[in-house]
Formats: sequence, C-alpha cells, structure tokens
Amino acid sequence: MAPENPQRTAGLPSQETVPHDPTDESVPTSGVPQGRDHRRLEVSGGRNGTTMDQRNGLHLEATLPAEVMPRRRKIPVAVDAVALITTECITVTSAMRKHARWAHSSVSAILGGSPSTSKSDETITPARENEEPEVSLGLSSMGMKSASNDFLLGSRWGLRGKKGKSLQDDPLIAAFARLRNDLRWCTDIKIFDIPALLHPFLQVIRSSSTSASITSLALVAITKFFAYGLISQESPRLALGMQLLSAAITHCRFEASDSAADETVLLRILKLMEGILSGPGGELLGDESVCEMMETGLSMCCQIRLSELLRRSAEMSMSSMCQVVFERLKTLEIEAGENVEAMDEASRDSPNSLKLAPSVDGISVMPNSTDGELKPTAKVDDKGGTQSSTEENQGSTSLDLPLKDNGSIVERASASAVELSQPLAKSHEEPVSIRPYGLPSIRELFRVLVDLLQPHNKQHGDSMRVMALRIIDVSLEVAGPSIARHPSLAMLAKDDLCRYLFQLVRSENMTLLNESLRVAGTLLHTCRSVLKLQQELFLSYLVACLHPRVEIPAEPGIDRTLYEGVPDAPKLVRPTTSSNSSGRSTPVPIKDRQKLGMEGGSRKPDAREAMVESIGALSRIPSYLVELFVNYDCEVDRADLCEDMIGLLARNAFPDAATWSTTNVPALCLDALLGHVQFIADRLQQDPQPQLDGYPDPEELREQRARKKIVIRGATRFNEHPRSGIAYLASQGIIDNPDNAHSVAAFLRGTARVSKSVLGDFLSKKANDQLLKAFMDLFDFNNKRVDQALRELLNSFRLPGEAPLIERIVEEFSEKYCAGATPAGISGKDAVHVLAYAIIILNTDQHNPSVKDEKRMTYTDFAKNLRGVNGGANFEPEYLQQIYDSIRTNEIILPEEHSTARAFDYAWEELLLKTRSAGDLVLCDTNGFDADMFRATWRPIVATLSYVFMSASEDVVFSRINTGFLQCAQIAATYGITEALDRIVYCLSSISTIAQDRPWNTSLNTKVQRGKESVMVSELAVKLGGNFRAKLATYVLFQYVVHGNVHEIRSGWKNIVQIWLNLFANSLISPSLSRQLGLDPIPLQTATHVVDRADKPADGGFISSFFSTISSYTADDPPEPSEEELTYTMTTVDCIVNCHVEDLLSEVTRMPPRATKDLVLALLEQLPQDSSPAVIVVKPERPSTPIKTNGHRQGNRGPQYDPSHVYVLELITLLAIRDQSTLSAVGELVADALQNVIRNAAATHFLTLSRAIFYLLLLLQKSVIQDQSLVRAPVVLHMISSLDQPKLEKSAALVLKGLIVCIKVSGTLRNEIINTPDFWSTIERVHTIPTVSPSVFSLLKAIVEDRAPATTADNYEFVIGLLNSFANAGGAAAASRQQRVVNGRRTQPQEQSQTRENDVFQRGEEAVSLVYQLTNRVPALIKQSHLAKNEAWMAYWSPIFECLRMQCENPHRGIRRRAFSCLQSALQSAELASHDHQEWTAIFSEVLFPLIERLLQPEVYQTDPVGMGETRVAVAKLLCKVFLHYLVTLAEWEGMMETWFRILEEVNRLMQSGQGSGMEEEISESLKNILYFMKSDGYLVLPPPGEKGATIWHETWKRVDRFLPTMRKEIFPDPPPQRQHQQHPPKQKKTSTEQGREGEKSADPKDSGGEEK
Repeated sequence: MAPENPQRTAGLPSQETVPHDPTDESVPTSGVPQGRDHRRLEVSGGRNGTTMDQRNGLHLEATLPAEVMPRRRKIPVAVDAVALITTECITVTSAMRKHARWAHSSVSAILGGSPSTSKSDETITPARENEEPEVSLGLSSMGMKSASNDFLLGSRWGLRGKKGKSLQDDPLIAAFARLRNDLRWCTDIKIFDIPALLHPFLQVIRSSSTSASITSLALVAITKFFAYGLISQESPRLALGMQLLSAAITHCRFEASDSAADETVLLRILKLMEGILSGPGGELLGDESVCEMMETGLSMCCQIRLSELLRRSAEMSMSSMCQVVFERLKTLEIEAGENVEAMDEASRDSPNSLKLAPSVDGISVMPNSTDGELKPTAKVDDKGGTQSSTEENQGSTSLDLPLKDNGSIVERASASAVELSQPLAKSHEEPVSIRPYGLPSIRELFRVLVDLLQPHNKQHGDSMRVMALRIIDVSLEVAGPSIARHPSLAMLAKDDLCRYLFQLVRSENMTLLNESLRVAGTLLHTCRSVLKLQQELFLSYLVACLHPRVEIPAEPGIDRTLYEGVPDAPKLVRPTTSSNSSGRSTPVPIKDRQKLGMEGGSRKPDAREAMVESIGALSRIPSYLVELFVNYDCEVDRADLCEDMIGLLARNAFPDAATWSTTNVPALCLDALLGHVQFIADRLQQDPQPQLDGYPDPEELREQRARKKIVIRGATRFNEHPRSGIAYLASQGIIDNPDNAHSVAAFLRGTARVSKSVLGDFLSKKANDQLLKAFMDLFDFNNKRVDQALRELLNSFRLPGEAPLIERIVEEFSEKYCAGATPAGISGKDAVHVLAYAIIILNTDQHNPSVKDEKRMTYTDFAKNLRGVNGGANFEPEYLQQIYDSIRTNEIILPEEHSTARAFDYAWEELLLKTRSAGDLVLCDTNGFDADMFRATWRPIVATLSYVFMSASEDVVFSRINTGFLQCAQIAATYGITEALDRIVYCLSSISTIAQDRPWNTSLNTKVQRGKESVMVSELAVKLGGNFRAKLATYVLFQYVVHGNVHEIRSGWKNIVQIWLNLFANSLISPSLSRQLGLDPIPLQTATHVVDRADKPADGGFISSFFSTISSYTADDPPEPSEEELTYTMTTVDCIVNCHVEDLLSEVTRMPPRATKDLVLALLEQLPQDSSPAVIVVKPERPSTPIKTNGHRQGNRGPQYDPSHVYVLELITLLAIRDQSTLSAVGELVADALQNVIRNAAATHFLTLSRAIFYLLLLLQKSVIQDQSLVRAPVVLHMISSLDQPKLEKSAALVLKGLIVCIKVSGTLRNEIINTPDFWSTIERVHTIPTVSPSVFSLLKAIVEDRAPATTADNYEFVIGLLNSFANAGGAAAASRQQRVVNGRRTQPQEQSQTRENDVFQRGEEAVSLVYQLTNRVPALIKQSHLAKNEAWMAYWSPIFECLRMQCENPHRGIRRRAFSCLQSALQSAELASHDHQEWTAIFSEVLFPLIERLLQPEVYQTDPVGMGETRVAVAKLLCKVFLHYLVTLAEWEGMMETWFRILEEVNRLMQSGQGSGMEEEISESLKNILYFMKSDGYLVLPPPGEKGATIWHETWKRVDRFLPTMRKEIFPDPPPQRQHQQHPPKQKKTSTEQGREGEKSADPKDSGGEEK
C-alpha cells in the first residue's frame, strides 16, 4: 500500500503517492487545475466563480474551457516509441510489485515473458502489412507450462512462495509481460494492434485490486500514448480499442486510500475522457460509450463527498466534452444535408437502450423508467466509501464508479476478479461493426442535463442544478441552432428546458438565478426561432419584475416635459379577475402568485441587476428587438414586448432605479438602450429598399398593428361595459355584425384580452342565449369525458357566482355535449346536466380553503349523490372514479387563479397547446422593419437621453448621449419620423436654455472693443458661456441633429427659430441674408455702452473693479463687464461659430416646399399680432438707460425697434421667393404677414415697416414672374400711399428700391404700377427727400426712356410734373448758392455738399431733357386718347411747354439753357402745328409771351443777372423765329394779327429793358428778318386806299416806329408799288379796338395821308 500523506491539503494529490507526468495536464499544480486551451475567468458569485474550500479556506479559481475544444495536438517524441511503451509497462509492474499483493512475482514478469516462449507460440502478434493481429487473452491457453517454467525460474533465483504457495503470476502482471514480449518484434508502432496495446493497462484500470497510484500510472501511460501520437487514425482496430478504453475508464475500480490519491485518479480519468473525445478516435466511439463517459463525468460532478476542486474539474471536463459531443451535431447535419428531420426519425427507431443515470454519492439522480420515482443504488459508508444497497461490502474498501451496469446494481468485485478476462481474439469471425455516436447519445445527454434542472426534485440540489446549467450553457453556445433544427432536441428545449428554466429564474439563490438567466439568454440567442411563446413568457416575467410602478421623481433643474414618454407601467397588464369567488375559485395571494411565476414581484436588488444584465445580453443581439416587434407587437394576440422592453430599459435608466435595484442598473439599461439605437443606425447603411422576400409584408404588419390597437381598446371597453365594447369593435370592422351571435362569439373565443370574469357574466345572461349557444358551438367535446369537456369550457371564461346563471351555462353545455352521438355509458343530456353540476360542486368542495379536510367529499359521497340520475341507472364506477380523481388533483379553474404548485405546469401545458398555432419566430436580418419599430418606440428613448443629458456629469456619459442623439436624429430623418426629430429638437433646445419664449434682456448689452475686434457682452452670452451643459446641447442640436436633417423637421422649427432670433438679437450671428436681397444688413440695436479695453490692463485688481463699478453707477451707465463675463462671452461666440448656424441658414433655403412651409409657419409665430405691441419690453434689473445723444437722454417715443422681427420677415421672404414651388407653398402666408405689418404701421417701427414694404414689393414682383396672383399691386400701392408722411419719408429709400425692382419687370406689373395714382402719389411725396431723390429720378428716367412705352395717358401729367419738380430743385439749389454769394458768405462748401448740389443740377438738366423726350410720345398719346384734337393738344402738348417755359426762367444757367434749347426744338416740332385745330397757337399766348413777361420781372432777372440777359435775347429771337416758322399757318388764323401785334409789343419791351445795344441789335435783326419775309411774301405791303386789310400795315409800323423809327426806311426805302393782283392774307375779323382805330384814320385824312407818305 502506498503510504498515506498526513499533510494533504485541499484534496490535492501527494507527489510521493503519484509521480508527476509532464504529459498529463490534468494533474493540478499549485492547487489550480491547469487545462490546455482554457481561459481563466473570475466571476463573483456566479458560474465559474471563486469558491472557498471548506477545509482550509484556500481560494480556488475555476477555469472555463474554450467554446470549441480543438483536436489534441500530437507532441513529437525524442525516444523510441516501443521503448517508451516498454518503459511504461515496467513502471506499472514495478509499482505493482511494490504492493504486497504482487510482491512475489515471477522472473518472467520482470524479463517480459517465458524464455521457452517462441514467436510461433505468441498469442498476440503485431499486425503486418495488410493483415490484422490476432488477440487471445485467455489464460487457459497458457496451460501449466507457464506455471512450471515460472516455478523453475523462481527456484533458480531463490524465489520461494510463502507457506509453499505457487509463484504463478497475477493475470495483471502477466498481461504486461506478454505485451512486452510482443513489442520485441514490432518495428512500427503505428501498425501495432490497438486493443493489444491497451489491454494490460485497461485490466489495471478495471481491476478493483489495484491501488490508486497503480491505476494512476496506467492512466498516465494511456494519456501519453495519445499525446505522443502512438495511437492515431491509421492504427489497426482503433474503433475497437476506443470502445474498450471507454468501457474501462467508465468502469474504473481501485482500492480507496487517501482522498488525494483517489481524486488524482479521477482527475486523470476526466482528462483521459476529455482527450478520447477530442482525440483521433473520438468520432469512432459508439453511442453507448459516449453515454457511459458522460454518465461518469456527471457522477463525479454530483458527488458531494468529492472535493470542490475535483467537482469543478469534472464540471470543466464535462463542459469540454459536451462541446465536442454537441459540436458533432454540425457534422451530422452536413452528412444529412437537408434531410435533418429524417435523421431524427431514424434515430428514434433505434433501440432505446441508452439511459444515462448519474449518481450522487451512490444515489441515482435519474427517475426510474417505470414509476418515475427515485430509487437508491448505493449508499455512502462512514469512511467515505460506498456500500451496496443489497448487501454490505465484505472485502477491502474500494472506489467504484459508477456502481451501475446496464441499469442493474452490481456488487463490488473481489480483488481477484478481472473484468477483461474473456478472450479478445477475433479468430476468423467477422469484425463487429461499431457505429459512431450520433443523435441518440446526444439526445440522451441533453435529456439528462435538462432533467437535472427539475425545480421540485429534492434529489437535485441547487449546486447540481448550477452545474447542469453551466454545461447546458456551453452546449447551447456550441450547437444551439443545431439543437433547434433537430425536432427531438428542439422539443426538449421547448418543453422541459424552458419549463425548468422559467421556474428557476424565480429562485432567490443568486448563483442559481445567474446561471438560469445566462442559460435562458443563450437559449433564446440560439434557439429563439422555435421558442416564440416561451420567449414571450420569459420576457413578460422579466418586464413584470423589473418595471417599476412608481412615478419618476421630480429633479430640481430638470423640466418634466423633457422626459415625457417614459411609460409608467408595461402594456402587458392582464385584466383583473372578479373577487367574488363563491367558493369555486381560490385566488392566490400576490406573494404566492409571484413565487409561482404567475406575476413579477419584488425581487432583491441583486436579482434585479442579474435580470437587467440578461435583458442587456439579449438586446445586444442586433436584430433582437426588431424580431420582438415583428413577432409580438404586430400580432393581435401577443404582448407588445418590444415596446415594453424599451420602456423597461428607459425607465430603469433613470437614477432612481438604483433605489430598488443596484447602482449598476441605470448604467446597464442605458447601455442596452444606446446599443439598440446603434444597431438601427448601423442598419441604415444597408439597402434603403431592402428585399423582404421571405419576411412578412410591412404593410400587412401595419394593418395588424392597427387592428391590435383597436382590439385592445375594444376589449378594454368590453371589460367595462360589454355591449359598448361590442358596438365599438363592430364600428371598427373587427366584428362583422354585432347582431350575428356567431361573429361575436368567434371574437370573444379568439381573444385573450377580455376579462374572463366579465365574459362569464355576459354569456350567462338570459338576453344572450343565442350568443351562449354560438359560443358553445365553437368547442369540440367528442371523445372527452364530461369533466374534461367542462374543464375545457371553463378555461375560456370564469363561471359566474349566481346559481341561475350557472344553471343556464350547464344546461347549454349539456345540450352541446350530447349534440352528436351520445357517449357510451351516458343516457342523455339530463344525465350530463346533473353530472356537470355535481362536478362543479365537487370542484368547490375539494378546493375551497374554508372547508376542512375531514369534511371534504369522498368518492363514495360523490357517487352516492349521482345514484339513479343516469336515465334511472348509475354511472359506471370507473367513470366516476376517474372524474373524482381528476377534480381532486387538479382544480377546474382559470390557469391564472391556480393556488397549487400545479399552477405553472397547467399554464405551461396551455402554452404548449398554443405553440402549434403560433408558428415559429421570424428572424429579421433586415432593416425593413426598423422604421415602424422606431416610430413606435422612440418616445422613451428620447426622453431617457434627455434626462440623462441633464443629470450626467461624466464626459463618457455625455459622449454616449451625444452619439445617441445623433443616431436617433439620423434614424428619424431617414425614415421620415418627424415627430421624433421634432422631439429631439425640443429637448435639446430646452436644455440649451436659449430657446425661451421670453426675450432676453438687451438693455445692458455692452460692446467691448479691443483693437480692431469687438464683442457684444449680453445676458444671453454670459449665461450660455457659463453653462457647459447648455453649450453642449446647443452644439449637438445644430451640428448633429439639425444639420442635414432640415427637410424632416416640422414643429421643431419653433424652437430653432427662437434660438436664431435670440442669437441674432444679441449679435451672435450676422444678418447675412440681406446680401441675397441686395440690401444692407439688418440694423441691430446699438449697445448701451461701449468699452475700449485697448489700453487697459487685463486685471486691475479689486480696487480698480470697485471704482469702475462705482463710476458706472454714478454716471448712470451699466457697469463694465468683468473678465469672467468677457471670457464667458468669448466661449459662447466660439460655440456658436462651431455650430455653423450660418451654414444652416443657407441649408434651409434649399429645403423642399413642404418643409419650407413648416419653417415659415414657425417664423410667423414669432411676429406680434395686430392687437399686440410690437415688442414685449422686459423690465431690467436696473432702470433702462437710453443712449446719450449730445449729452442728453432720449425718451422712448413711438414703437420700439426689434431687429428679430425684421429678421423673420426677411427670412420668410427669402424662402418664399426661392422658386415657383415655394412661392406656391408659402407665398400667400408671407404676403399676408407682410401686409399685416404694413397695415399696423402706427405700431411698427419705421425700420421694420420699410423692410416689410420692400419685402412685399419683392414678393409681388416674384409672384408676377411666376404667374401667381398672391397680392395685387394696387392694394400694395394704396397701403404705401396711406402711410403718414413721417413714416413714409423714413421708409422712402426701401420703398423706392422695391418699386424699382417691380418696374424693371416688363409687362403687366410695370404697367399696373406706373398707371396707378397711388404710385405717383407716393413718388410725389418722397421725391424731395435728398436721400431718395436719386432713386426717384432714376425711376422716372427708366419710365421715360423705356423702349416699351411706359408713359401713358394715365401717368403723363405725373411724369412731367415730377420732372419739372426735379428741374425746379436744381433752380432752388442755384438760387440758394446765389443767395450765399450775395450775402457775402463765400466760404467754400464741403465736398459732400458740393457734390450733392452738382447732382441736383445734373438731375435738373436731365429732367428737362426727359421732358423734351416726351414730345416723341405726344403724337401716339393723342392718337390713343380718342379725344378731340383740340382737347388732345391741350392735354399733351400744353404740359410740356408749360414745364419748359418755367425752366427757361430757372435760376440755374445750365438748366435754363437746356430748357431753352428743348423749348426751341419743341416749338419747331413738325407734329406741333396742325390745320385741323388752332390750339397750337397757344404757344404764343401761353408759352412765349408769359415767358417774356417772367424774364422781364426784376426778381427773375436778379437770380442770374448775367445769364438772364442772354436768355431774354434768346427768347426774343426765339419768338421771332417761331412766328416766322409758322407764319404761313398763322395766316389762316383769325388771331394772327393780334399775335403779331403782341410780338411787336413784347419786342418793344425787351428792347426797352435796358440790356444794352448788343441786345437791341440782335432783336432788331430778328425783327427785320420777319419784316423782310412778310414783305417778300406780301404779308406786309402798302394797301391801296380804302382796301380792307390795310390795318396790318399801319398797325405794324405804328408799333415798330416807336422803338425802331428807322426800320421802315431800311425795309421800304421807296413807297411800295401798288400791285393789282396782290394776294392778301385772308380777311380777319376785326376787333373793336381795330375798328375804332380805323374810324379815327378815316376821319383824319391828313394823318392817313401822312402815313401813306
């Protein structure tokens, strides 16, 4: 016997007992099992966690094998293989000889065989090429010859037996001798027979007479053979050898010694089994071999008396072996191809002899196949050994695993018994065919592992369940999908595994709970396609346990509206049952219902955390939540698991979740939630139009989801008022006809959402007899006992409490039960009626908790109550007995109201029945359903992100939340979920603090100047710069959410616009939009104070700051900003710059019309209403201080200016005029807004008003171009002209700019404007404004010079009047300058003023030219006017001549000269005179004569003394020239003589004006020319005496002689001859004056005669 080691520690083997083998990796070193391809894990309190040895407190770290154990790697050997095997044989036999039992072995055992044994006598020969060795292990073949030889050898070497006993060797040692002898002739170990090679070692392993150390050496040797590649795939008879090896190690026997040595053997067995399965011959093992190996490993795992280290090692080995075994499923699937189910059916047809029955300390943990009860197979003695259950152990103590052979109890073998004593020789028989293991052994292993999880089996401790869970988890990780594809394995997973798991997750044992949750997660991860309803049950329980039913507590500083959308409770709330039990129901207390798994309840914080981790692991499956949505949320009869899961994660992500769980739960839930969003965002990269072949139609899912909402709403109404609910469902099309009982019954029977208590009450009412009958018709009671049929019926509704109602239901049930063929043994429906009622009474009696057990009804009582009711006879006793037993053991009640341990099982059976119709779960590896899912679940996600953003303090959290917001925005924008995007915008805007409706106080804005740079310090800038969270929210909003997604924002524009306006009003964004409209930037409110810090030190200290503040208050100025405020302001500026707000403004101008309209509506909301003040003034903390002007403060008079309103008007205009589509979409809205501003001009600042007018005119122009009638030009012009003069003058510049823009458009708009009186009225009112005059003149010039005739009869007078006014303005400027000269102020005017005057002069000259240019339009206007010619001449010619006449006396010489030139040209126009009328002659009386009159006036002359003289001469000459030009035409006019005489008088006056001789000469020459012409043409001749017409002669010379007495002699030196046939001018009608003169002449002949001389 090996000496015991008294210093054993932690059950570790002693080095003195078992020599260490370097190739054996199963021998632990340093107290820790070292495994190849293992990875170390330390999990506190969970699987593979750290355990405490009970004896010495050592910490032992368990190791977890790799998921898929690789094939054993062959180690190269430096020594000869045969020598190595021989050495191992000698090592084992040497150890055996040291044992007392083999101390006197023969010499042949040492020498390796008998010397007389020849090669021909060997019973085992190595295999030659193409032949297999023959094995003969029978001991009888050796005969007495070997014994005698051994005796002789022993005598020769002096060996004698004790007390004369024979020295014949023990068969164990003899086998090693024979092997050594056979190896002498072996040249290649690879061709040596494997059974022969392993035979002696296997004998040692199976022998109960060997010690632990000897058995360990044999195991070491075999392990080396595999490790060094001595046994390979090419080895002869490898399959048989593997079977023998498997049988040997699974039936290993040895004498028990110290526990360390014993456990070392077991460790080596575990390692060898692991190596066998993963080695070269593992796939050659049969199903029985694999089952035996698994049974052995499980037994070691379950042996409580073994050390923790060994059991953990056994568990790890089992995990590794199960990996290999279950991995074979993949190979089997490849071999079977698509015919997997056929393989499963074939495996079921094989003999069902595979039964694994692992034992716990000799007690089998598997139920007996006959009666299902557990029966012990062996027991543990006081010394740690085992004893047979049939008899006590009579020999030495030994360790036997597994104590069971083929299901029968086996007595422990004696020391001399050898299990492998039967011959192994093949002889010439056919080799036994060994089929590699497959589905049968895998199924049996899986079954045993699942059975170990039975929650109610007291033989299975929690530690055993934990072990089984860990092994199952590894198996599922390796072959979960394959398990789901094999029907027999899938059935185990769907039924027993899920049943046990879902009960174990309710355990309070944290280790068991953790492992159960892990296995459940792995099971759903790999096999969820066949676990549709099971998954719903599991998740529903987790949701019910984890979802808190408390309101989110209010947090200071966090607006509750930010986290609206987080559900207060999950949707899977079952309708409450009635509390009126009437003895037929036994409602379960809440605590018991939670324990039974029927409801979630209060779990410990650690349990909640474990459940959250499980949910998090599931949510990390990329498509998991999508699958929940498709398979549950979109099915009418399923729970909204996707919504509930996301709601659960969202609610538990709030910090208050730590109060009922752990501090880790909020972070875990937030991580899972963000991971879900990440998966959706990742799938955005897939095809935007994915192929959904093989997937449900998304449109059908939407319809189902809509139907589901209606059904839920209708069921809720039904539970409150049944008829109202039915009416609602009928109105929504769910129930085809509410008057059709079958239609209503089909719905009530097919939905589980109605309260079964309400349904029972409703069906039992007399008014609903037809409905009750139709409801009964939905059941099939054929071939069912009455109690079974009644149980099925009462599972669909709850029996009412009133006896008449029960009677009605029982009566209808009886008729339905007997509607077909009456069942045998039942007389009719009356018998069924009585029996059914008796069953209900029995059910109440047996299960009413108020009834004592001794008073409950017995079978005899039950049968006695039914005597003679079966048509006068009795029911069959067996029939009644079956009914009685069924009711006694299983109450007829709704599954949710069961109070016994059968509750879960009964509900589970119902679930399994539903799985047949529920179908498989659809796996969704597509993004085709993401849009609908996100549309249904975004609210709690966004709410959680917002809350966490407000409460976070770590950068990592902010980073994750920012990414979450970005991804949510991308998802919402991509799928067009505008509500989600708007909500994100709202939340971030609220967090940013700059989207408030209340305007920020700008009364204390201070401009800080540093060199060429300046910054506006404002309340907004300071507060935003000092709030990190607000800055980050602003950045995320614009940079992540809004940019790139503007086309999908709807109501969110309101918040963005508020931010824009606040930033704009505080000078944080530039008004850059005006450039696109050709305008100057919008003027901002000037700063109340300007601080120049160029020369000031950065920090003046406390005293400097104090005096700065005091001086500011003394001067009633706002205090200067501090360095901190300036720093905050600069930070805000940087933040806004990084947000690229201006880029966003350019981006919105490219939005589609629909999105543009939403933005415009949001902008319009920011404008004040007509009845409200234009600006809401916020009372500042200090009295507002107006800007100083020349040392005085200005009062706030009139409307206040708000630049943000102008910004809004400008932006909406820019958006509207972008193109035709936007103009159609928002043009009318913008036009109405602009008109409202103009109508409310009295309450509008002139800066706002002027821009509104310009925007409206610009909109008018664009609408005409796009052929849209948004606003009429006359209406706009009338509003403009209706403005009061001060407002109009201040707005004139932009008004004119807008009008010019409109007039540039040729066509209808231009004509409509320039022909509208309001237009000219407005122009006339503003044209004198110096800043506007250039624009007005340009406008007039454009109208006059336009190629298309723009001057019409409607605007003719307005044009000439305005041009005349511009010319007059030039004269006024010249007069003013002249006056300055006269007054002696000869100072040189400023350059700007002089330039302005020159412009006025230039415009005056051009105005005169434009007036003359209008003469070209006069003929066309006269022709178009349809007026009489005389009227037309007066209407169109007269204004021109009047204007030119007036300008001929203009003080400005250039204008006057230009006017004279134009007048001269106009008077000589070919279109002027006409024979058809005489109104043109007014050029003398209304133009030339008045002009001379004005020129002769002193005040006119004094305006330009030098130039006016020239003008007089020029006008005199012009007068003569015009008269001479039209003399022929004038001769036909009656007033010709009067005009001529008037000309002579005016010439006389001019010559008498004192201008000097030069003027007289020029005038006389002009007059002389007229007289010569008149003389030559016979107009002026001496008339014969008494001839009429002689007056012109006399009157002419009478007037000429007064100022030119010598003129007559120059023209008529001699008396003119009298011509007989002189053609005289036509007779003119004499005036009364002329008649009087003629009378005088006739009375005084002397005079007349003298005149003739």
